[in-house]
Amino acid sequence: MASHRKSRTPGTRVAGIRTPALATAALTSVALLSQTANASPGEDRPSLEEVEKKVGDLYRQAESATEKYNAAKEKTTKQRKRVDTLLDDVAQRTQKLNEARAELGSYAAAQYRTGAGMPDTATFLLAETPQDIFDQRQVLDRMTGRQKAAVDDYVTQQTETMKKRQEATESLQTLTETQGDLKTAKATVQKKLADARELLSKLTAEEKARLAAIEKRKQEAAARKAAELARQQAEQEQAREEAAQQGGGTSEGTGSGSGSGSTETPPADSSYGTKAEKALAFARAQIGKPYVWGATGPGSYDCSGLTQAAWKAAGVSLPRTTYDQVNAGTTVPVSQAQPGDLVFFYDDVTHVGLYIGNGMMIHAPKPGTYVREESIFYDGDSAIHSILRPA
Repeated sequence: MASHRKSRTPGTRVAGIRTPALATAALTSVALLSQTANASPGEDRPSLEEVEKKVGDLYRQAESATEKYNAAKEKTTKQRKRVDTLLDDVAQRTQKLNEARAELGSYAAAQYRTGAGMPDTATFLLAETPQDIFDQRQVLDRMTGRQKAAVDDYVTQQTETMKKRQEATESLQTLTETQGDLKTAKATVQKKLADARELLSKLTAEEKARLAAIEKRKQEAAARKAAELARQQAEQEQAREEAAQQGGGTSEGTGSGSGSGSTETPPADSSYGTKAEKALAFARAQIGKPYVWGATGPGSYDCSGLTQAAWKAAGVSLPRTTYDQVNAGTTVPVSQAQPGDLVFFYDDVTHVGLYIGNGMMIHAPKPGTYVREESIFYDGDSAIHSILRPA
């Protein structure tokens, strides 16, 4: 990853994404909180820092479950459209088969009327002239060939239609089951979060005050990091301006971070700035609206739902989930982040915010919170996964 990131504890990865053990972590966290809330004064109690960390882990796991649910829901929607298309095709094929069946019936009736259904020697002896015999043979041969073609077409279309119907049914069933599993996982995490909130409510006033102090220290540290980033960005901008005035060309790629691609980062052009302003204006208008599972607006959002809606207001189409949004643009170093860029968090890329400058972003943080401005270092600089320029 980029050089600004700290090393992380290795984890199990599937297609480049770390898979959190939701059930185990949730149970461990609730057990830890139970110890904190219910232990007698003389017993060993986990530190409030540990409690706060475990609760944060639960929130992140909940958000991860939401993004996975969003991905399955989107996939299911696309599959349903495909199934509808297949069913329309089946209906059209059925209509054609009915027409072919009617055509075969008309052939049979014509043969019955002309006696062509009994193509023996006696039939042709009834002809008055050699030309009559020749014409009758041609009609019989032509009708037999068309019948065979119609039957073959009927069988082929019927086979393909049944195959497609079965394929669509099985695919939709699988996706529905997957979506049901994710709904169950989401409900499980929601319950654990509710348990955590209930246990936290049982903490003493002194412990609650200490938790508030922990959170305040985190916010202060995040603010210092944001201010340092803003200073670095200002210095880089000044250096670029001086280089331009001296005719020394551009100086992109001088930041402290580094992406996985080239060493130079292309500057955001004026059209990007215009689009970013529209995206940011939209995001600012959503401040104060609640975080809701799987929501894409207009009354509520989850993290990726907010960034998708913001850039849609700027005329840019982003994928639905963080897993896909992270690949929908150009990665840039943190030190070169510009307003409008997307900031992704955690190894499993389960959170995203919209950068507004000076180390700050607008994001939908987690369940129970509202869309707000916050430092991109709110969970430490090591939590930042990458910065992406989407347009």
